[in-house]
Amino acid sequence: MLVPFNTLPNNTRVWIYQANREFTENEILEISKKAEGFIETWTRHGEDLKASYEIKYQQFLVLAVDESFNDVSGCSIDSSVRFIKTTEQNFGIDLMNKLNIAFKVGDNINTVSLAVFQQFVKEEKIDGDTIVFNNMVQSKADYDTNWEVPASQSWHQRFIPVTK
Repeated sequence: MLVPFNTLPNNTRVWIYQANREFTENEILEISKKAEGFIETWTRHGEDLKASYEIKYQQFLVLAVDESFNDVSGCSIDSSVRFIKTTEQNFGIDLMNKLNIAFKVGDNINTVSLAVFQQFVKEEKIDGDTIVFNNMVQSKADYDTNWEVPASQSWHQRFIPVTK
C-alpha cells in the first residue's frame, strides 16, 4: 500500500540506494512509476505493507516501510532487492555498490569509489567538515537528521585523520 513518504512515522524502516550517477528527468519519471507499481504490490506473506519511496537529489532511491503496520520479512526484503536489481538493469545504473561514496562540494554531489575517497582525504580535498551521505541509516528519523552529515559525524570518520 503506497502512502505519501512524509506521512510515515519516524520509526519507519528505510533502505537507501545510491546510484553511481544522476538520473535523467525521464529516468526519474520511469523509476517513480516502477517504484509505485512495486510498492502497490509489495507484501509480507500476502499482507500489505504500508510503504513509500522518494528520489533525492536525482541520485538516491529511498524505500521505506512502516513496520508498526506490518513488519517486513525476509521474502519481502528479497522482493525489494529484486526490484532494485531490475531497476539497475533497466536503466544501466549501479544502486547496490556499497563501495561508492557520495559527498557534497557546494551544491554538487560527487560519487567516487572508496579508494578515490581515501585518496581525496590524503590530498586534503575531503576533511571532517565535508558533507557525506550516511546510507547506513535505518529509520526515517535517522534519514531526516543523520543522512547528510559532516564526515566527522558518520562512519566515514574512520578515513579522516584526527587533527589536534
